[in-house]
Amino acid sequence: MQTGSYAPDRVEMIALHGLPMVGPGMDLAELIAAGLKAASLGLQDDDILVVAQKIVSKAEGRMVRLADVTPSEEARRRGRETGKDPALVQLILDESVEVLRQGAQLLIVEHRLGLVMANAGIDQSNAAPGCAILLPLDPDASAARLVLALGRRCGCRIGVIIIDSFGRAWRKGTVGHAIGVAGLRALLDLRQSPDLLGRPMQVTEVGLADEIAAGASALMGQGAEAKPVVVVRGFSGLRDAAGTVRTLLRPRDQDLFR
Repeated sequence: MQTGSYAPDRVEMIALHGLPMVGPGMDLAELIAAGLKAASLGLQDDDILVVAQKIVSKAEGRMVRLADVTPSEEARRRGRETGKDPALVQLILDESVEVLRQGAQLLIVEHRLGLVMANAGIDQSNAAPGCAILLPLDPDASAARLVLALGRRCGCRIGVIIIDSFGRAWRKGTVGHAIGVAGLRALLDLRQSPDLLGRPMQVTEVGLADEIAAGASALMGQGAEAKPVVVVRGFSGLRDAAGTVRTLLRPRDQDLFR
């Protein structure tokens, strides 16, 4: 790593295999610790644990039976317009503060967490038939609990990033993004740092948590791979006890896309 730089010359990413199917009330830290032990992989200071949102949501009981949902008139109308199940639309509306766009099988919303995303991040893949999985109530808090619990077990200081797959406005394909962060800086402000010619950079901020999330997501896969946890090793100097995903959210008055 160059002096003063956050960027290491080498990073290792290790996906954990063999974690069991997660259900409501399970101790996620205990499951991950067991997976690390089975892989003969001990955590080290500055390791970053990247965890798929879905297993966090499942452990926290964020699953809803669509048959238990009563759609509102708005949900029925938007269901007709988009071709989506009105019960699913109702869950999306309940989890959102504003609908920004809609199209076939799609609602782009501002989630109650401040994330702008498709269908409020609600997903039916890898869920029981007739059920939908919602985002955690507070992903930053979920990440902080894992930092505390796993840090106690391993006796080291780690960071945790909880990730979900997002579409992007101008490109096809989903990419892993951070939705919860604890123990590390999510956003690096490089303004006034020198470039190669010594000139101070004026606007550069690095969404490092998202960059790490994208790399880890490529190891996790999107289907039946069953690798929802990735250990990232090689970064240092990123510790921040107050780290949060909120630093990555663009303020509305600076958002040119709405």
